Amino acid sequence: MDTSKTTSRKARPAALRLLVFLLGFLGLNALVAGAAFIIAPGGHLLQLPSSYLAPSPFKDFLLPGILLFTFIGVYPAVIGYSLWSLPEWSWPEGINPFKGSHWSWAGSLAAGIAAIVWIIVQVQWLAFGALHGIVLAWGGLILILTLLPGVRRYCARKA
Repeated sequence: MDTSKTTSRKARPAALRLLVFLLGFLGLNALVAGAAFIIAPGGHLLQLPSSYLAPSPFKDFLLPGILLFTFIGVYPAVIGYSLWSLPEWSWPEGINPFKGSHWSWAGSLAAGIAAIVWIIVQVQWLAFGALHGIVLAWGGLILILTLLPGVRRYCARKA
């Protein structure tokens, strides 16, 4: 059995495992909610009346659903997978501002920021509720875990 790949990479730190879980769970929830809004832009699948959007610039949930599905759903899920497996995809490297780290590390920072920005923008039009607080804290926790030294070391490029 070839163990060169196994031994060249340190064991995944507990913080990385939690980070991957948080990204995956955030992504899964946003995929479900986003899909529900895309399928039923009136909001009835999630029992949200379209009047909920009255103070916003949206007439229905279609565009928010597409944005939610893509940026808070697909993106964090892909980043969680990528943090776990560290694939050597060349296309994301072009936009990686942290050349000393695997691109998924920068992607994790962006996913945490995206969750926080999503909520900040949302509460500009809607009353702040418990779910907003949870997602805001979730995004903050993603940022904190991403910045922990063990996660940074795990994602560091080998010289």
